[in-house]
Amino acid sequence: MKFATAFLALMVVAGCSTQHGVSAKKSVGMPNPASVYCQEKGGRLEMVGMNSGTVGYCVLPNGERIEEWTLYRRDHNQS
Repeated sequence: MKFATAFLALMVVAGCSTQHGVSAKKSVGMPNPASVYCQEKGGRLEMVGMNSGTVGYCVLPNGERIEEWTLYRRDHNQS
C-alpha cells in the first residue's frame, strides 16, 4: 500500500513538471507582431542595445526610422 501511494505521488509530480516543459516550448517560436509588420511593409529591422534592453527599429523603404511598436500602434489604431 505504501508503495502504491508513493508511486502515485511520484506520477502526479512527474505529470505536472512535464506539462510546464511543453508550454514553454510552444511560446518560444512566436514571432513579434511589430517585427513581422515592419517586414510586411518592406522595412528592415535594426536592433539597438540600450541600458534598459534591446529596442527594435524599423527602417522603412522611404528612409523613415521608427521604433517598431510605435509603427505598429500608429497603423493599427484600436479606437
